[in-house]
Amino acid sequence: MEFLKQYEVLFKKAKTDLKAAKILLKSFEDGDEELDLETVMFHLQQCAEKLLKALLSYNGVHFSKTHDIEKLLNEIRKNKIEILNEIEELIDLSEYSVEGRYAVIYDDLLVEFVKPR
Repeated sequence: MEFLKQYEVLFKKAKTDLKAAKILLKSFEDGDEELDLETVMFHLQQCAEKLLKALLSYNGVHFSKTHDIEKLLNEIRKNKIEILNEIEELIDLSEYSVEGRYAVIYDDLLVEFVKPR
């Protein structure tokens, strides 16, 4: 049995997140009121993060556990891995990372449960 390399697993998972984002966006556009754009953006952020990590892994670069796209891009540049300049636009997706989602949920819970009486 042959195991997938780390970059292959990351690439495969990134494709799954992109597919999920497309499906969720279609449902959102079709009027599914239980969905929000933040959920779509979360999957796009996950896709971008995993693709950048796959690129680092493919090039034999160890990366720290992070969800910060800018940190991953800096690591790519530091290791002189060639990327497109337009990839900088992905940095904005970092606010939709796991940490960002929990911060939003926490803020929503505070508003809901700590209302003045």
